[in-house]
Amino acid sequence: MNQPIILVNGSKGGVGKSLTTMAMLDYFATNHKYVKLVDADVNNPDVFRCYGRTTNGEVLDLDDVEGWIHLVNICDSMPFKAVVVNTPAQSNVAVGKHVTILQNSLRELARPLITLWVVNRQRDSLELLNEYMSHVTGGVIHVVCNGYFGEAKKFELYEKSTIRQTIMAQGGKSLFLPDLADRVTDDLYSKRITLAEAALQFKLGDRIELQRWREWVAAMFTEVGV
Repeated sequence: MNQPIILVNGSKGGVGKSLTTMAMLDYFATNHKYVKLVDADVNNPDVFRCYGRTTNGEVLDLDDVEGWIHLVNICDSMPFKAVVVNTPAQSNVAVGKHVTILQNSLRELARPLITLWVVNRQRDSLELLNEYMSHVTGGVIHVVCNGYFGEAKKFELYEKSTIRQTIMAQGGKSLFLPDLADRVTDDLYSKRITLAEAALQFKLGDRIELQRWREWVAAMFTEVGV
């Protein structure tokens, strides 16, 4: 089996998709694994701005069918690299129209499809996930509860939902992304640097906070086997 295709999704802005994608790229780099970044947030490609200098990546419009065709060709051309896709807000519309292009290619690509669905504590995060699940068959979906919106116990709407039961029954996991101090995330985006660069350049207190977060996130990704 070739390396996975990982879609970081949530289909709404502000849930933490970009930071989750950056954490995934950091995890692969730390573990010396080959990775290809596809930033589909063409209007605000923050991930590419931070990682484009150090990671093989590109910005790709997945609102258009041509973008999905190109994504499949990328996956076909470099089977030894995991492909991490940072999706934009309202991506469910494009997924509903075009995801079959990717799904129908998976067998020949011999790649597993993994979705990391990032949620806040609001009901629409779950409604959008339910819509996504109606379009995407095959592969596995892991739900990432973003700690920016509160402690794990506060995600009770998701924890008590039938969606969670369905995710677990299909082999998915419920994950918790710990909060990262605002001053650290603000610096990451304003300076447009990678997590690894920040771990060397930031002030001591900020570096300690970042290292705590990176270690937690690494354990989270190890749990899902990427």
